[in-house]
Amino acid sequence: MPVYDYEHTEKACDIGRCFEFVQSMASDKLTTCPVCGEPVRRMVSRVNISTPKGNSDLKNMGFTKLVRRDNGIYENVTATGNESRYFDARKPETAPDLARKIRD
Repeated sequence: MPVYDYEHTEKACDIGRCFEFVQSMASDKLTTCPVCGEPVRRMVSRVNISTPKGNSDLKNMGFTKLVRRDNGIYENVTATGNESRYFDARKPETAPDLARKIRD
């Protein structure tokens, strides 16, 4: 169900000046606060759109993606340069080079 943002038009109550309220799209919008009964108005909210990223996109953005292949064995599908394609948890030398990717 969608989450709607509401704002008190007069004085705020215990839940604050603005609050979120989960309700069906078919429901009428609130005209009064469910806590204090004061008048409220529904506000326009930002929309969250998520687009999936492929392995090459993650690689270009500097992320490391490890996919589990076996017990303690992971495939580094975003390996770059001299990084090992497979990471064995028992062998630290096969770990991704995170120090090169992480910067202040």
